[in-house]
Amino acid sequence: MIKSVTVKNYILIDEITLEFDKGFNVFTGETGAGKSIIIGAIDTALGAKVSKDVIKTGKDRAYIELLIELKNDFDLSLFTDNAIEVTNNELIISREILTSTTRSRINGVMVTQEFIKEIREKLLDIHTQHQSYNYMQQKSHIVLLDNFALKPHRDNILLFKEKYTKYLSMQKRLKELTAHTESIKQQEEFLKFQVEEIENAQIENINECEELEKELDILANIEKLKELSYSSYWALYGDEGNIIDALGNIKANLSKLTRMDDSVQTIEEDFNNTYETLKEIANELRNYADSKENDNERMDEIGQRLSLLDKIKRKYGNTLEEVLNTYEKLTTELNNIEISQDETVKLEKEIKILNQELDSLSSTISSARKELSKVLSLAVTKELEKLELPKSRFEIEVTPAQMNENGIDRVEFLISTNVSESLKPLAKTASGGEISRVMLALKTIFAKADNTNTVIFDEIDTGISGKASQAVADSIANLAKSHQIILITHQPIIAAKASSHFYVKKEQTDVTKVKVYNLQNENRVKAIALLAAGEINEESESFAKNLLGV
Repeated sequence: MIKSVTVKNYILIDEITLEFDKGFNVFTGETGAGKSIIIGAIDTALGAKVSKDVIKTGKDRAYIELLIELKNDFDLSLFTDNAIEVTNNELIISREILTSTTRSRINGVMVTQEFIKEIREKLLDIHTQHQSYNYMQQKSHIVLLDNFALKPHRDNILLFKEKYTKYLSMQKRLKELTAHTESIKQQEEFLKFQVEEIENAQIENINECEELEKELDILANIEKLKELSYSSYWALYGDEGNIIDALGNIKANLSKLTRMDDSVQTIEEDFNNTYETLKEIANELRNYADSKENDNERMDEIGQRLSLLDKIKRKYGNTLEEVLNTYEKLTTELNNIEISQDETVKLEKEIKILNQELDSLSSTISSARKELSKVLSLAVTKELEKLELPKSRFEIEVTPAQMNENGIDRVEFLISTNVSESLKPLAKTASGGEISRVMLALKTIFAKADNTNTVIFDEIDTGISGKASQAVADSIANLAKSHQIILITHQPIIAAKASSHFYVKKEQTDVTKVKVYNLQNENRVKAIALLAAGEINEESESFAKNLLGV
């Protein structure tokens, strides 16, 4: 419950602090006095959208602070998980509005507006005239029905929404993949062609071009090579007076010399080694010359190979090493495309499975809604009887709809407030006073069903009078036995039921200010009298005292 609210420099308020009763708190005052400003301040502190225009003229910031007492069974993990200490089950929620930004804190810890809104739903329910309009709209009825449900049903809805969001995301991804299928196929075919073209070249040696060009140069000069090698051979060993024969004579002389003087033996050995080496060279030259043959077929083969490699290099890299690097890149791209195609197949299977899960879950939710609609329809009808609409019928229609984030149902509230009238959409049939009572009936039922401890009504009594006013007053007073109620009213019968009465007055001197007074005893009698008759006289005071039981 809200124990107190402090408001500073907010619209027409300089500074006020109000302490609320745990039961029925009422605000009264002339039309336009500023009663809704108090409700607006509470709403703002709890995350409602706000502009810098709420800052009182001449001030640089506005400030609102709520002191809230939590129920003993309130789950505190939401706060402890966010490093917020809670002592004695109390929260101090504040919001500072500056010209450029706003700051919200809980027990001194700065928090986001999203966090504030998250806990707001667990703390209180504010019903404004704008919310009455929303309640009238068919699109909000499915949410209202679901809010009436127990946790298992609400958990199923959250699970469905999570799966449906995933389903839409997967469908979007599949659409993207499908839209690019043709271009992907064309790209895949071209990549395959490129990869195969390089593979068919069978490049195993990055120096192959240089080695082939060297071999081709040798084949092109085969006759010259034979001529040079044979000429060298004949000079060494073949012609008369060749070098080997001449050296053979020297070899024989050195042999004789060594036998006569063994000191030259080393010279003989060195010479003999050279002699044998030259003979080997001569033989190698002859063998080399004999091995060289004109091989036009090999020359053609090399030419074709070099031509192929040049073509590959022109397309894929200046060198064979660059060609192989390109091959790796192309192979990676091709693999990625194949993976993408695999993703499409996998995604289609996952979507099919998820769709089956959504069908099953939505059917479960739909069945629960149909049962829930019967329970809620009966509860609202009974509540309306208490609110002086005894002949009314309220029914919640659940019909099939195309699957959406809420499931497969279309939910609409139907009402008939007269025996002779058939059920029609709520927005098309109810009068102002009837709407107020329908809203009160719904709020009363929902407040009992959920864990919300505080309910705030901004003029829930619009368009009612007489017995209807008494019925509404009794209903609110009854709800106040289990919930804290904060209410703005123009009905003396309703105001008289409150356990705490605030009177809002707009004072105008050189500036306009809103003042709030906590009325007691005689002052409260006068406020009720003023509500009842528009003036304070003996008759209106007597009526007020009678209402208050004093």
